[in-house]
Amino acid sequence: MKRIGITGQQGFVGSHLYNTLGLFPDEFERVNFKRAYFDDAEALDEFVRKCDVVVHLAAMNRHESEQVIYDTNVKLAKDLVASLERTKSTAHILISSSTQEERDNLYGKSKKEGREAIASWAEAKGGKLTGLIIPNVFGAFGKPFYNSFVATFCYQLTHREQPIIAHDGEVTLIYVQELVDEIINQIRREEHRPHCVIEHTATKKVSEVLALLEGFKEMYLENGEIPILENSFELNLFNTYRSYMDYGNLYPRHFQLHTDSRGTFVEIIRMGIGGQSSYSTTVPGITRGNHFHTRKIERFAVIKGKALIQLRKVDTDEIFDFYLDGTQPSYVDMPIWYTHNIKNIGNEELITMFWINEPYDPTDPDTYFVEV
Repeated sequence: MKRIGITGQQGFVGSHLYNTLGLFPDEFERVNFKRAYFDDAEALDEFVRKCDVVVHLAAMNRHESEQVIYDTNVKLAKDLVASLERTKSTAHILISSSTQEERDNLYGKSKKEGREAIASWAEAKGGKLTGLIIPNVFGAFGKPFYNSFVATFCYQLTHREQPIIAHDGEVTLIYVQELVDEIINQIRREEHRPHCVIEHTATKKVSEVLALLEGFKEMYLENGEIPILENSFELNLFNTYRSYMDYGNLYPRHFQLHTDSRGTFVEIIRMGIGGQSSYSTTVPGITRGNHFHTRKIERFAVIKGKALIQLRKVDTDEIFDFYLDGTQPSYVDMPIWYTHNIKNIGNEELITMFWINEPYDPTDPDTYFVEV
C-alpha cells in the first residue's frame, strides 16, 4: 500500500489523478492536501511525513504577469524541497514539468528550474525523482481561459459564444486520463528518472479541433445525435466537450412523438457509432445504478412509468434530480465521472431503454459503484 499525496489536488490534472487513485483502494492510500499547506511550514511537513509518494502538480499556468508565474512556480518547488529536507523524507517525488521548458518564456523557465531544484535535492540526499515533461493536456473539467484552448472552446460552444482562433498552429496533445494512467505507471515503476518525457498521443491543428467541436455542438447539443467518433482522440474530445454542458438546464430532453391511429413511434437514439442497446423493467420503489464510468457514453430513456434520475460528480456534493414520465418519453445522457441512478417513483412498472457506446466487458467494465 503506497501513501500518495498530490500538491494541486483540486486542480485539473490533480483532481483526475486523485479520483483515479481512488479506484485502486487495495494499492494506494490517498493523503489529502490543501493549498494552504504551502503557507504553513508545519502543515506542509506533516503532509510530507505521511507520504511515500508526492506528486507535485501545484503550479500557476496563467497570469497577466509572467514574472508572477515564474516566482510562484519556483517558490512552490523550493518550498517542497525545504519540507523534504526538514522531514528527512525518502518519498518518491514526481513533478510535472512542460514541453515549454526549452521555450524562451518565464513559464517554461519556471517549470525547468522547479524540476531541477527537486533533482538537486534527490542527488544530494539520495532521493528518487521522476521529472515529467508533459505536452498540452486536455480533458473533462478543465478550467476555460486557463488550462487549455480546448477547455476554452468547449466552454464557449456550450455557452452560446463563438471561439476565435488567434494562431492556427499545430499542437501536440494528451488526454488527461492518458496522462494520469502514465503517472500511475511511473509511480508503480519506482524509478529515478529526472527527465521523463511523456509522449503526446495526438497532433492537431487548432482549426481541426474547433471543427470537431463545432460538429459535436450541431449533432449532439442541438440535435441529440451521437456523432461518428473515428478514434480514441475523438472519443476523448467528445467526452471533454460533454463535460462543459449545462446539465441542470439540459435534461430531461423530450423525444419527438410520431402519433397516428395505430399508436406512437419514438426514435430513441440516432448515432454514428455502434454500442449496446438494452431495456429494463423496474418495480415501484426500486433504484438501479449508483455507479459511474470514466470513458463510456450512456443514455437512459424512460418510455413507460415515472422515474427519478440522479447525477452527482464523484468529487462534489451537488446532486441533479431529473423527473421523467413515460407519458412524455424523455432521456438523460450520463457524463463521465458522474455517478448516476434511476428509481421508479410511480405506482406501475417502469420501462427504461438503455444505450451505451461499448458492449459490457466483464474484464474491463469501466463501471465503479458509488452511491449518488
